[in-house]
Amino acid sequence: MNLCDRNDIQALLSRHGFRFSKSMGQNFLIEDWVPRDIADACGADEGTGVLEIGPGIGPLTAELAKRAGKVASVELDKRLYGVLAETMAPFDNFTLIPGDAMEMDLPALVAEHFPGLRPILCANLPYNITTPVLTKCVESRCFESLTVLIQKEVAQRICAAPGTADYGAFTLLMQYYTEPRLLFTVPNTCFLPAPKVTSAVIHCPVRKAPPVEVASESALWRTVRAGFALRRKTLVNSLQTGYQLPKERLSEIVAACGLEPTVRGERLSLQDYARLANALTAAE
Repeated sequence: MNLCDRNDIQALLSRHGFRFSKSMGQNFLIEDWVPRDIADACGADEGTGVLEIGPGIGPLTAELAKRAGKVASVELDKRLYGVLAETMAPFDNFTLIPGDAMEMDLPALVAEHFPGLRPILCANLPYNITTPVLTKCVESRCFESLTVLIQKEVAQRICAAPGTADYGAFTLLMQYYTEPRLLFTVPNTCFLPAPKVTSAVIHCPVRKAPPVEVASESALWRTVRAGFALRRKTLVNSLQTGYQLPKERLSEIVAACGLEPTVRGERLSLQDYARLANALTAAE
């Protein structure tokens, strides 16, 4: 069975009485080069344990299982359990984990399923959970890398530079924890059903240490959220949404950090935000 052949897919789904769910963001791959190239890009080998979220019918899962020591796939849709039992039957290094990844303890899951293996995440993520899943994964600090197929516009946000239209708070979160690289795009014609957007694959090696020093990570993200709260306003005005300091005091702190008084939050680098967060913490 070719898990990327349209006819094989439709026959498989028909056998199991499956219908696509828009609410779950289900789009199955129909070009075999895509899962193959994703599996190659993630660097899985016999010493690797791969966590996959949203395996669908298993085209990427199968490619990962050919390479990795073990693959554990989290699937929420109960209707796919029988499908995966059929498509993944040839692989004894595969485990299906029923449930919602957003409700799971990822470090505990990794410890249970991948003892002695290097844990990585590799997935064709459902579009509707991309940002919360990636946030949960990087904050869990239990993976060596993340390689994911996501919407191109989200991939561009993750890899964006300061001052660009795509740059935002999520950019800084991902670049604080990882070193993201956009590898290649995937046209919508590679999916069944075809989504309305282009997708992209990003590879995000997890940093061994943060790229900046902060007194408090919570203060850093508080400052970042405030900095982007009012994108069309100056940084000083935007910071007032997160800090109760007088505007004049905020202006002094911004200037002391070497920033122009009229600068906007989207112009600041991660290093700028770290310096600003430390100064604001000390001022409160």
